Amino acid sequence: MKQALAEAQQAFEKDEVPVGAVVVVEQRIIARAHNLTEQLNDVTAHAEMQAITAAAHFLNGKYLKECTLYVTLEPCVMCMGALYWSQLKRLVFAAADPKRGFQQSGVAAHPKTTIASGVMASEAEALLQQFFKRKR
Repeated sequence: MKQALAEAQQAFEKDEVPVGAVVVVEQRIIARAHNLTEQLNDVTAHAEMQAITAAAHFLNGKYLKECTLYVTLEPCVMCMGALYWSQLKRLVFAAADPKRGFQQSGVAAHPKTTIASGVMASEAEALLQQFFKRKR
């Protein structure tokens, strides 16, 4: 999660919502990403979507069956849908997103995906709060 937080910091420095993600397989990071929605002018350029694409390219395949995604904020419905189709093995997220997170919508993870939450949540929440305080 520390590496995902470093990605979130990069997003923060680019004036993007500070969300970062890394994909790990066999204790090796194979993809790193952060939000790029403003830079790319693309509402789908969330950290998770960028990480899924990078990991798929690295693996030369569309499924992430043996991968873990670490992300600093609970995935939204769009990202969770993509994670479902990727057949991700494990999802670990830091901060919950009670307004836009997948859990509030009733969207479920792939049946084979395990989920852990709250890992380094205070650090992720502090960065998000700092970002939005600066915006207001």
